[in-house]
Formats: sequence, C-alpha cells, structure tokens
Amino acid sequence: MTQPAEITSRSWFMVLALGVVWGATFLVIELALQGITPFWLAAARIAFAATLTVAVWGLRGFPLFLTEQKDWPALAFAGAFSAAIPFALLSWGQQFVTSAFAGVSMAAVALMVLPLAHFLVPGERMTLRRTIGFLIGFAGVAVLIGGQALATTGAALEPWGRVACLGAAACYAISSVMMRRLPPIDGIGLAAMPLIFGSLFVVPMAWIAEGPPPLPDGRTLMLLALLGLIPTAGANLLRVLVIRSAGPVFMSLTNYIVPLCSVTLGALLLGEPLHRSLLLALVLILTGVALSQYGALRRMFRRAGEKSG
Repeated sequence: MTQPAEITSRSWFMVLALGVVWGATFLVIELALQGITPFWLAAARIAFAATLTVAVWGLRGFPLFLTEQKDWPALAFAGAFSAAIPFALLSWGQQFVTSAFAGVSMAAVALMVLPLAHFLVPGERMTLRRTIGFLIGFAGVAVLIGGQALATTGAALEPWGRVACLGAAACYAISSVMMRRLPPIDGIGLAAMPLIFGSLFVVPMAWIAEGPPPLPDGRTLMLLALLGLIPTAGANLLRVLVIRSAGPVFMSLTNYIVPLCSVTLGALLLGEPLHRSLLLALVLILTGVALSQYGALRRMFRRAGEKSG
C-alpha cells in the first residue's frame, strides 16, 4: 500500500480494544504456563487461531492478493515476525519475568516502528511534534520500570527473559512495517497467512525443543483456547485492519495502552506490586499519545462536529 494513512474514529476504537486485549494477554500467558511448556503454549495458541481464521477465510473463498502484484517472500517474512517468533519469545521469556514487565516491554514497539516507518512508509514522517510526544510517552514507560512498578522474579535467567520480551517487541515492529508495504491484499487472508506460516514454524520447533506435545488439564486447555480465540485470532485481524488503514505508527499506540493494562491486571489478579509511580506514568503516556496524534484527534473531532451539526 502506498496511499496515505487514514485515521478515523473507528481506528481509535480498534486501537483501544487491542491495547486492552493485549494488556490482559500476558496475565493469561502467566497462568497458562503453570500447566504447559512455553513453546507448546505458543504452538497451541497459533494453531488454534490459525484454524479459526482459515475457517472464516474459507467462507470468503480464500482471496489473497487483490491485484496481479504479488510478494510471497515479504508475506512469509511478515508472517514469521508477527506470530511465530514473538509468540515463542514471549512464552519463553515470561517464565523469568513478571506479566507486567512483558506488557511494558511492548511499548518498545513504538520506539522501533518510528524510524523504520520514517524511511519505509509514505506519510509516516517523524515530525517534531510526533517525536516530542513519543519521547514523553516513552518516558512514562521508563517511570514504570524505574519507579518499581515491576517486581523482579529473582530467576537466574531473568536477564535473558527480558531480552526475549524486547526481542518480541522488535518482531512486532518489523512485521508492522512489512505489512503496510505489502501490495493490495485481502484483510482476512492477511490475518490468516501469518498464523499459517507461524504454525509451520513453531510446531516443529516446539517438538524439537520440548518433545511430543503434553496433555494439558482442562483449565490449561481453556486458557489456551482463550489465547487462540481473542488475543490471537480476533486481535490479529484487528491489527491487520489498523496497519493497512491507519498505518504502523498509529498502530504502535496500542503499545502505550498495553503496559497500563498489564501492570494493573497483574497487580489486581496476580498480586504483582502496584505503586504510585503508575499514576505519573499514566499521565505521561496519555500526554505523549495525545501530543503525537494531535492532528488526527483534531480532524476526528472536527468531522464528528460537522456530522452532529
């Protein structure tokens, strides 16, 4: 796609929904890891979501590329970096870090997307206002980390768990830009293909690394089904729609919402520490989001006023 991004009220709603859903995902992963190994967790999550998404895609006749222009290597690359690799990294990393840290690390996606999109995506220039807003928002994430809103696990491999979570963030940033640069493509097909590629990659990897698939208990199976249905199949489709319509930089705003949700839910449901620094982080993050997207907000509210008038 080469046309400029179009940001609407629908775009804002989808981004908010994605932020809340993905913010809660890390809590569910933390619970599921009590009953299954990390790579098989990633494999089950992707396979379940792929089955659902391909079924919906099949009802539409399996459309994919909408013109004669096709780019299979880029599609496979985007698929690996949007599902298989980050899911495996997060599942492994969350053995050694809190769910709150995993959620906060996703804010790094915004940092990684901006320079990539500046050079690779038309209309996604790093203006002074956008840069200042981004820095303010990212300062909020730094307050979360430095303000002791996150508890360390004390595990010997915790540093590598942190690296794995940040590596997953890098994968999401790369795949966001790659998806935006793909030629015209069906939205359902684009949501399905990364999951198909992901299944082909992560299932053999799980078998090699962890042996045959385990037989989880009923509670774990329910958590795996939840992970596959909502934050993977459903949210993956929303993510594709946002990237293809509003662009990867706008999509990266979810990564300011995710850490707030992950820290709050981790504190309420898992007993992870919740400190006053969260309030300061909340103000900084929302201020940064509003400043970086000031133009889009102004246009959205102006159109809303015109329609109501």
